Amino acid sequence: MMTVIGIVLFFLGILASVAWHELGHFTTARWFGIKVPEFFVGFGKTVWSRKVGDTEFGLKAIPLGGYVRMIGMIPPEKGGTLGRSRRTGPFQGLIDDVRKQSALDVLPEDVDRQFWMRAPWKRVIVMIAGPLMNLILAVVLFAIVLMGFGVPTLTTTVSSVSACVVSAAAPTQDCPPGAPPTPAAAADFRPGDRIVAFNGQPFDDWDELRMAIRAASGTVTVTVDRGGQQLELRPTLITTELNDLDDPKKIVTGSFLGLAPLSVVTRQDLPAVAGEIGDVIGRTWQAVINLPQRVPEVFGSVFLGQERQQDSPVGIVGASRIGGEILALDAPVGQEIAFFLQLLALVNISLFLFNLLPIPPLDGGQIFPAIWESIRRRFAKVRGRPDPGPVDVARLMPVAYVVALVFVAWSGLLFIADIVNPVTLQ
Repeated sequence: MMTVIGIVLFFLGILASVAWHELGHFTTARWFGIKVPEFFVGFGKTVWSRKVGDTEFGLKAIPLGGYVRMIGMIPPEKGGTLGRSRRTGPFQGLIDDVRKQSALDVLPEDVDRQFWMRAPWKRVIVMIAGPLMNLILAVVLFAIVLMGFGVPTLTTTVSSVSACVVSAAAPTQDCPPGAPPTPAAAADFRPGDRIVAFNGQPFDDWDELRMAIRAASGTVTVTVDRGGQQLELRPTLITTELNDLDDPKKIVTGSFLGLAPLSVVTRQDLPAVAGEIGDVIGRTWQAVINLPQRVPEVFGSVFLGQERQQDSPVGIVGASRIGGEILALDAPVGQEIAFFLQLLALVNISLFLFNLLPIPPLDGGQIFPAIWESIRRRFAKVRGRPDPGPVDVARLMPVAYVVALVFVAWSGLLFIADIVNPVTLQ
């Protein structure tokens, strides 16, 4: 039951994120006097709508996105005519049709309220406002999670002591007959011991301590605080196979002590939130760039029976399913809510970055032509030449159609994969 509730809530969270994105476009367009006839969440047949002023707000049957429609997104052909172009080519008919359709949306009384007539910097603000709304929402959600709920943090306090040495590549971590005791067990480490120093160097960060242990060898000195009393323990490290710290799927060789750290939930400060946002943006951007490389993997998981990786891309269905699994976890409610909000924040970071790609029909497909138009005008002014006019974005429409088809195909592939071979938290 909690899984179903989680799926529904997360799905609604994604739709709210889409509406929030479109609100950025809508609000800034209205600020600059651009007419916005439609504001819809979803695509396809209209399920519900209501007209307020110039704008029809509503929901459509296919809840896989949203849009606002601004008049005059496509400038008229140079010279101001809408007649047959003198140019010929395989895509010219498509370009002319798009231009004419854009002109038909403009009523005589709305001629001065067209998108293309606004200064390039205003158009950039209108188009970038949508992605920025997603970024703002992600920052707020991360701040709530990190500063309000806190995050599990590994400490230098010992949670448990491993009884025996087992290779990371072993099929089970149970102690087999004859397995030697771990250096920690042999040196009498106990749960609750707080490691103060390692080989004389103080540590208060578990990751740094773990790296120091792996880099050391032989007999070492470990200072621990046990019940308020400091003791020096002298374990003799052994070399064994361990999971790589950067890539847990890889097996490396390193020194081993045999301790597990205590995890506590710690609230973070503003610099930590900023650092986390920066790290997430960097990782998400790399994932967006690598999407073409992931197509064969997702295809294979659907049609060739291949195993789907835990870090595989997911669509709305897959993300909602993971959101449902979060609420079904056997964990404190606070941690479940924090994990849920963090996942929704990651979705918004993805929407922010993906929409900035400089290809139509994404927001970046209007942002970069506006920037290029501004640069052209400045060069023309400096060189004493006439204003070259707006960039003819209608000529990018064939690219927009191709990108849209690719996006639909990719979304369909993810939809099938999320159903037949989903990514799970297990």
